[in-house]
Amino acid sequence: MSDETHGNSQHDLEDGEGGPKIAASDEMEAALQEAIASSEKREAAEKAGAGGASSADKMTIELLSQELQDLKGLHEEKLAEIAEKEDAYLRLQAEFENFRRRSLKEKQESLKFGHQNLVKDLLSAVDNLERALEHGAQNAGAEVQGILDGVELVYREILGTLAKHAVQEIQAEGQVFDPAVHEAMGQIPNGAVPPNTVLQVLQKGYVIHDRMIRPSRVIVSREPTAEEAAAAGGAPTQD
Repeated sequence: MSDETHGNSQHDLEDGEGGPKIAASDEMEAALQEAIASSEKREAAEKAGAGGASSADKMTIELLSQELQDLKGLHEEKLAEIAEKEDAYLRLQAEFENFRRRSLKEKQESLKFGHQNLVKDLLSAVDNLERALEHGAQNAGAEVQGILDGVELVYREILGTLAKHAVQEIQAEGQVFDPAVHEAMGQIPNGAVPPNTVLQVLQKGYVIHDRMIRPSRVIVSREPTAEEAAAAGGAPTQD
């Protein structure tokens, strides 16, 4: 190899700044372009894939959000149903408690006053026995005294039986007139006692516990007028 040829080769290996340089062939240039194109294609595919994934994630989030809203609505509906059922249960419980109390009260009243009608029917017999005893004491002779004693025994036995069932006579004679338990059948002027004092009992009254069976029929006093007081030989009372 001549010195000139060697010099040309050395010149080709040096760049303008004195550094080594290799001249690119057509094959190398084509390979480089192909590599660049492939890299750009891969980057585009990656970007497209990333964009698709982002869109899919967004759609998934929207679906999950909608499902969450549906579940929230369903939960609120169930809570409302539960609240409605609890309210109905409380009302039913209150109604049952009221029913239980009414039933208990009715049962207690039945035990206390269930024989009220029977007692009312018996009182007529008691009245007749009292009248018979009063009449017999006034008019009967010794020959019927035994019968009267028997009648009085039956009378007292009936009264004792009534007392066992909480039947009591209403005290009236000498008491101040009470419209709750007394029924005034008339008035008599009487200056010896305060007005509205029970002077006479025409028919006895009775109660069962605190419930009245029938009132006492009575005659009550009133303040006499001046004429009535003068006729009776006394002076009218002063206020």
